[in-house]
Amino acid sequence: MMRLTTRGLRDPDLLGVLGMLVLLAMPLGPTHAQTAVTRDDVIAKLDHFETDAEIDVPALRQQALERSRSRSKNEPPPSSRPPIAPDLTKLPTFNADIRFDVDTPIVLPDSYVTVGRIADALTHSTLLPYTFLIVGHIESGGRRDNNVLLSQRRADAIRDILVNTFKIAPKRLQSVGLGEEQLLDPAKPNAPVNNQVQIMLVGKLADAAPAAHPAPAAAAKKPAKPAKRH
Repeated sequence: MMRLTTRGLRDPDLLGVLGMLVLLAMPLGPTHAQTAVTRDDVIAKLDHFETDAEIDVPALRQQALERSRSRSKNEPPPSSRPPIAPDLTKLPTFNADIRFDVDTPIVLPDSYVTVGRIADALTHSTLLPYTFLIVGHIESGGRRDNNVLLSQRRADAIRDILVNTFKIAPKRLQSVGLGEEQLLDPAKPNAPVNNQVQIMLVGKLADAAPAAHPAPAAAAKKPAKPAKRH
């Protein structure tokens, strides 16, 4: 084991050595520490069902894409852009910090833990009877239509992981990408918070089959009259 000694070093040399040790102790490159998410964190945000939400997901996808392609001189800046689907803000929602590779739908390895916690919550008895919508977002910047397409691919990627890796029933999950058409922090359009993925509770699963009604009880037979003695 190598031992560091300061014998024979002058004050400037000693300061240089200490400075080098401080630099070596610092992490290389930017850090992306994520707050640990627990299953109970997800459940606490989503367990507030009141009534089924009427959301036409294919129509919403098309609406987001069409608005992102519109160009007008009087178009408001991102901070003043009205949300494209304000009804979504009324749903029980969990916002997840999930990291993707740059400009791709590839989920980075350190975010699989978060997706796993979401899966744990969705399979808990509290949330098992419900369906969910995965909503992708992108911070403002670049082409708006590209942002919508990328956010859709990212929302689809989370759905695929939940279904294929964590075995969540496909009928319980839908996905939509809103790009920058419904910023999570409109006051800061370029803030990283606008890249979060939202998990929303939208309704109850339809019963697989109507409950069987019990057959009516057979009418009680009247006791037979005793035979007359002759």
